[in-house]
Amino acid sequence: MLDIGNDNDSIPKPQCLVTHLQLSNYINHDDPPKKKKPFSILLHQTHSHTLDLLIPATSAEPLQQHLSAKRTDILHYATLHMKLLDIISGDFFTEYIKSPGKNDIAMLSEGRSGVDDVYRLHEGKLCLEIDKSTFERMGLEGRAVPSLGRKHVKQRYVVEMDLRDPRMVSGKKGFERVKWAFRNVLNETKTWVVVDLKNPAGCGGGGVMAAAFAPSVRKIEPKVERVRDALVPAWPEAVEGEDYADVAELLEWIGLAMMISPRVEKDDDVDDYLCRYQVPTAFGDTKTQDLVRLRWRGLICPAFAQSVFLAGLKTAGAEWLAMSAIAFDGEAYTILVNGDHSISWEHKD
Repeated sequence: MLDIGNDNDSIPKPQCLVTHLQLSNYINHDDPPKKKKPFSILLHQTHSHTLDLLIPATSAEPLQQHLSAKRTDILHYATLHMKLLDIISGDFFTEYIKSPGKNDIAMLSEGRSGVDDVYRLHEGKLCLEIDKSTFERMGLEGRAVPSLGRKHVKQRYVVEMDLRDPRMVSGKKGFERVKWAFRNVLNETKTWVVVDLKNPAGCGGGGVMAAAFAPSVRKIEPKVERVRDALVPAWPEAVEGEDYADVAELLEWIGLAMMISPRVEKDDDVDDYLCRYQVPTAFGDTKTQDLVRLRWRGLICPAFAQSVFLAGLKTAGAEWLAMSAIAFDGEAYTILVNGDHSISWEHKD
């Protein structure tokens, strides 16, 4: 685990969790692992806004053909305007919340986490991030968000509820309290983004949703960019405790390559006065490769990220690949796979 920050214990420090492991010789793409890393990392980050995949150029065309054949290269999501009360009322509640076998959606409201009231829905679990005054007026159980010593930051609260709980039906006392709070306190109309968890390449913008809320459907195709003659570092087959500083340099290189930075190019001639960056050589000599980066930006659910990752594994073979995703709440991960070896970095803010 890498601690990032200063030595002042009163100031919260972001952390980067580093995991190195060997992948199984066989991965069932129809039923991939859910509890073992790096697959569990993909499923844990529920609301991402940017997904990057970095691969050698030789793997790019087979990958894009595979994604197109599976119809998983294009992400669809919808934007609509609705209130919290609309989510737990009428046909919308029945079709999209109480019937996960038929329809299952993820939703994220407008707002900045830590500043505005933000609502999230994933697999029937609703999470409300609100300020202190709103929390006190709602009358629902919740928990305070730890400030971790931050000064001049107003206290925030989180209220979580499982809308698929059998007790979440009209007439039950707890559910009626939720309806009262949504009718009298959290009653503003918000802009939401919605994605279909059953079919990430499709969209949850049909049926009752289309009839009642007139969603606007967005189609997101990957943005493809190339890096010519990039200096690629040697990837380690084993990582010891003393190697984590060198592994952090690999993460830095992946970040630069995903930014299409000229610093990783073989013929980069930037003035040393401006930048002294060098491609890491701790695990061996560098090699020259053309690279391709695919980027999706929108509401990216875990199922879509997993489908892209599995497609990358299938087409990469003995080659390497790197994938990263950034969440709306600031958390992020990067996964490097080289043959049957994997290194993952999880950024926890």
